[in-house]
Amino acid sequence: MKTIERIVPETFDAQNHWYEKSLNATIHPMVSYFLNLSKERIINRYCHLNPTVQRDYLQSILDYKPKYYLLSGADLLHVTTEKGVRQMVIIENNSCPSGQKSMPLLDEFNEQGGYKTFMEQTIQPLLKKNFKHDIAVVYDKNYMEASGYAHALADLTKKEVHLVPFYNNQNNDHIRLEDEYLEISTGEGWKRLSLVFRYLTQKPWNRLPIKSKTIIVNPTIVCLAGGRNKLMASKAYAQFNEELRENHLEIRTPKTIWDVEKIEIPGIVKSMGGKAVVKNPYSNAGQGVYTIVNEQELDEFMAQDFDYDKFIVQSLVGNYNWSSTTSSGRFYHVGTVPNKKGNSYVLDFRMMIHATPGGYRPISIYSRRAKAPLKDTLEDGRSSWDVLGTNLSVKKGENEWGSDTNRLLLMERKEFNQLGIGLDDLIEAYIQTVLSSIAIDKMAIQLIGTRGNLKRKLFRSLNDDDSLIHEIL
Repeated sequence: MKTIERIVPETFDAQNHWYEKSLNATIHPMVSYFLNLSKERIINRYCHLNPTVQRDYLQSILDYKPKYYLLSGADLLHVTTEKGVRQMVIIENNSCPSGQKSMPLLDEFNEQGGYKTFMEQTIQPLLKKNFKHDIAVVYDKNYMEASGYAHALADLTKKEVHLVPFYNNQNNDHIRLEDEYLEISTGEGWKRLSLVFRYLTQKPWNRLPIKSKTIIVNPTIVCLAGGRNKLMASKAYAQFNEELRENHLEIRTPKTIWDVEKIEIPGIVKSMGGKAVVKNPYSNAGQGVYTIVNEQELDEFMAQDFDYDKFIVQSLVGNYNWSSTTSSGRFYHVGTVPNKKGNSYVLDFRMMIHATPGGYRPISIYSRRAKAPLKDTLEDGRSSWDVLGTNLSVKKGENEWGSDTNRLLLMERKEFNQLGIGLDDLIEAYIQTVLSSIAIDKMAIQLIGTRGNLKRKLFRSLNDDDSLIHEIL
C-alpha cells in the first residue's frame, strides 16, 4: 500500500501523467475545433439541426451551474437504426472519470493540459472561500491521473498538496472524520483538510461522509444520486426527461428496467428477444456488467452470487442481426470504419465535462474499442463481452488494476479517422453528457436536506436495497 505523498509546487512531469501513446500525440483538427467552439455557435448549430428545440432553453441548459456534480464523464455509444437514424446514446455516467491521461494536448504550450484547466476553472473558485486548512487528493485507483491532479493543484495554490491513498477494505487509520472535517495523519500530527479532490471509485460511500465541512469534489452524494449508481441514474434521467421532452430534448439511453430481482431476470431477457445487458447498479470499470445473447450466458449469470439485491436490465445494442428487440425498434452499433481485413469493432466514447463559471464545458474525450470484431453472427463459444465490452480496466486483485491500452483510441490525427464520427456527433455527445449530468445533480439536490444530511426515507423509496443502505457511512 502506498503512503501519503507530499506534492510540492513546480514538480509536475508530464511523462508521469499521460499514457506514452498520448504524450506524443497531436490532437485531431476537428476535435480541436470542437473544443474551441463557443457556446453560442454550438447552440446555433444544434438548433439548426433540431429546429423544434428552443434556443433560450438550450442556452439555460448549457449555462447550468451544478451544485454538486462538478466533474463528470459520460460513456456513450454511437448507434443507428435500420432506417439509418444515427444517435449518441448514454450508457452511464461516472463521477470519478478518467480522461486526462488519454487526451492529447489542446494547447502544446500548456503542458499540464486538462489537469490545469480543471484546477483553474473548477477548483480555484472553491479555494477562494475555503482555504483555511490543508488540501489533498485522495485515491483508490488511477494513480497516474490522481497524482497529475495533485501536482496541478500544488502549482495552482503554490502550496503543498497531500496525495492520500484510501483503499476499500483496508486499514485506513491515516484518515478520519473529526468535527465533520476530514483529517489525515502525516507523521507530524493530524492535518485538517479544507478541500479534497477525490478519486475514489470503489464504494466511496463506505469511506467518505455525505455531510462534511471539508469541501469534497465530487461529493459522495453525487455517487449515490447516479454518478456511481446506475439504478439511481436511470431514475434521475426519467425524472429530468419529463421536463426535457416538453422542450423537445431527451436523455437517450437503451430501454432500461430497474429494481429487478435476480429471479425476474430470465423473463425480462426473454421479453427482449433473448438478448440483454444486466448490470450490478453500483460497480464500475467494466465490472458487474453482463452481456447476455444466449441461454448459456444467461445460465452462467444466474449461477453467480452477488453482494446486492437489485439489478437493472437494459436492451442490448449489438449487430443488427442480434440486438435486443424493443418497442422503440432495434438499435445497433455503427462501429469503427472497417480495417483492411474488413473488420469493424464496437466502440464507445468518454465525454468528460467540468463545471466552469459559464456552465459545463468539455475537457477531455477518448474512445475505446472491443477486443473482437463485430460480426453478423456470433461465433459459437465466444463470449459476447469480447465483442461488446469496451472498458480498458483490468482487475488484477483487490485494489489492484491494469489497463489494456491497445484498445484505446485517441482523439489524434490517425486514430480519430477510424471512429467514423463528425463534428455534429461530438456536439450531440456533449449535449447528451450535459443533460445526463444535470439530471444527476438535480437528483443529488433532492436527496440532501437543509442541514446537509441524506434524506434517508426518500433515498430508500428510490433505492430500496438493504445491502447498499447498510454500506453508507
